[in-house]
Amino acid sequence: ADLKAMFSMFKKSPEMISSKDALKGREEAMSPGNNKHFVLGNTLRPPFPDGIQVAVFGTGCFWGTEKGYWRLPGVYSTAVGYAAGFTPNPTYEEVCSGRTGHNECVHVAYDPSIVSFGDL
Repeated sequence: ADLKAMFSMFKKSPEMISSKDALKGREEAMSPGNNKHFVLGNTLRPPFPDGIQVAVFGTGCFWGTEKGYWRLPGVYSTAVGYAAGFTPNPTYEEVCSGRTGHNECVHVAYDPSIVSFGDL
């Protein structure tokens, strides 16, 4: 195989899309059918019980990251979504297109008396 051709994808640095070039999106936010986490059984959205704190982690691909949080003692609930982009309420396909400016994130509700922010 031609190594030069194989590594040509690394020549140009990725660029962030501008707000004017981003996809339009939609006004209505996607909503899960209910407010109960399928795996953990707790609520997905506030209000959470007293003492529960929230952190959002942008990790590139949320599926594996979210599953890892399920295994940590002290994690009350998780939800996946998108942050930091221009397109309002984007779909998964739109984010994967690179034309929204968003990254994939995991919203983690946790009990800091059991798991620290640093351990998340």
